[in-house]
Amino acid sequence: LQISEPNEFDIMLVMPVARLQLDESDDTGAYYYLSFKRNPKEKYFSKFLDEEKKLSALKMLQALRLIIKQEVKNITNVEVTVKRRKVGSPAITLQIKNPPADISVDIILTLEVQQSWPPSTQDGLKIEQWLGRKVRGEFRNRTLYLVAKENKREKVPRGNTWRLSFSHIEKAMMNNHGSSKTCCEADGPKCCRKGCLKLLKYLLERLKMKHTKELEKFCSYHVKTAFFHSCVMWPNDTDWHVGDLDHCFQKYLGFFLDCLQESRLPHFFIPRYNLLSREDKASSDFLSRQISHQLNNRFPIF
Repeated sequence: LQISEPNEFDIMLVMPVARLQLDESDDTGAYYYLSFKRNPKEKYFSKFLDEEKKLSALKMLQALRLIIKQEVKNITNVEVTVKRRKVGSPAITLQIKNPPADISVDIILTLEVQQSWPPSTQDGLKIEQWLGRKVRGEFRNRTLYLVAKENKREKVPRGNTWRLSFSHIEKAMMNNHGSSKTCCEADGPKCCRKGCLKLLKYLLERLKMKHTKELEKFCSYHVKTAFFHSCVMWPNDTDWHVGDLDHCFQKYLGFFLDCLQESRLPHFFIPRYNLLSREDKASSDFLSRQISHQLNNRFPIF
């Protein structure tokens, strides 16, 4: 889904863990404290437990950062540096000097847990009408991903929260996005779903460049979440006919504007987790005004 220069990459560094005890750290159903039900078979985990025997994301990230810093010194044919840690970011970012352009690579520490998804996800992933009940069942049987991510709602962040991640499922939905199996295959009918998503991603990217401070709360994940909801609202491939890009884009954009106006965008997998909180109403209104201006003036920013 890259839209501008291919200069940013995400790599999930996946560590398998047998079983974990997941305890919700707030009411969103997205953030968890992790602990081991009994002593971990993997002895190396014990040094990453905090005084309450919770698995510390911060300790693990610090250890990983040290390993990466050491390894980067061994790279001689390219200039690679580790960027300074951004507070609350789950990523360790490598800057690769690579003429004619620099590349940044985010390495994200991810735990892969072989157990069923937590209750907060029960009513999410409503794809029955779009991709079918069978596909939903297959997705929900996949492993659980947790990324080391600080929960901003914590009064005193201790660096021991982890957030659910569904990027592996999101990728699968993007790759097989049609209600018919042959949608966008070489000899199958084409749709404009991805085209619509890329356009809105690009629109947000451009607006963020122009209004960095006002729109710092927004990221491409908001746009992607609204996109998945749109795919459910308009589940048929004929709803996204390749020749109707402008019409489909405006429909999808209209839905996103409704979300901004109501300050309500439920996480696609965790429905009670609202990605647009009431506290950020001012920035939602600001983005809504900017998008409406673009829409009414035939997108001068493009």
